[in-house]
Amino acid sequence: MLVFRLTVILLFVVAASAAAQSGRNKPDPTPTPHSTPRPFPSSTPPRERIITATPTPTPTPADDDEVIRVDSTLIPIPVSVVDNEGRAIRNLRLSDFEVKINGERVELAELARAETPVRVALLFDNSGSVLKAREFEVQASVRFFERVIRPDRDLAALFSISTIGRLEQPFSANPRVLIDAIRRLPPPEGATALLDTIEMAARYLGDISGRRVIVLVSDGDDTKTDTTFEQALRLAQSLDCQIFVVHTTEFENYIRTGSRRGNANVRALAAERRMQSFAAQTGGAVYMPIDERELDDAFRRISIELAEQYVLSYYPEELRATPGEYRSIEVTVKARPEVTVRARKGYYVPKR
Repeated sequence: MLVFRLTVILLFVVAASAAAQSGRNKPDPTPTPHSTPRPFPSSTPPRERIITATPTPTPTPADDDEVIRVDSTLIPIPVSVVDNEGRAIRNLRLSDFEVKINGERVELAELARAETPVRVALLFDNSGSVLKAREFEVQASVRFFERVIRPDRDLAALFSISTIGRLEQPFSANPRVLIDAIRRLPPPEGATALLDTIEMAARYLGDISGRRVIVLVSDGDDTKTDTTFEQALRLAQSLDCQIFVVHTTEFENYIRTGSRRGNANVRALAAERRMQSFAAQTGGAVYMPIDERELDDAFRRISIELAEQYVLSYYPEELRATPGEYRSIEVTVKARPEVTVRARKGYYVPKR
């Protein structure tokens, strides 16, 4: 009888335990981790694609020890290539170019074409020295805005140069807005703070991505400035600005005297040399029109060049370089010695 009672009690306990277990919620299964695609190492072979040619920090993944980490800055090099007749050569590939930095050949990372957005700062000399030629310069500048600005892609701003530099129209993608701004400029007067305005425009361009271009319409003379030529040039180079100059001295002489050529004085020659240096060091060009036709042609050629440029880029190894150090750039096209290549002459090592 005692054994029978113990058996009944045991059966009752087992049954109660089973009922309690059946009423509990089962724990959620342990989730299976999803695999994360592994990023490509930074040593991916060079490729050709459209990019925005501006200094861009290189990604440094932190979750994969096998990824090669590169702490560097993309250096853009806008390049124009023309034949003996000045016609753009359009069919070059990344492998056709050779770039040397401080005399040493480097591996290029990217090749972009002219689809890269353009950011233009037009610096219009509105000082007293350009009074007679002003209306023709306005008309040529208007046609330049109409040609170069692609409303869905590009931006332009207008600066005036007088006793002080002044931003007359902030960035706009609407050519009509820019044209209205240039036509609203007050009558020319005052001194010429040329270098100050170049520095101001370079800083303004430095705040936005894209190909940074300064187009200077001036006789190149500077009569009132707090900036030296070296300071203005260094800033333009540091911020990857390309400078084109429409040098108006000859044109203004022609408008004033009717003579196609005049005898330049020492001051005018010094101004011309400064403009030549700005353009050569930044990969731009200087145009020296004589009459209205040549003035309009100068703006046309600048707009065409911007539409036909290549933009080469590379990731420099700056471990041995000092921030702020200047490094020379030499660009050539392999096996094409007959072509003319125009590119910036150097850059300054960015600060980390």
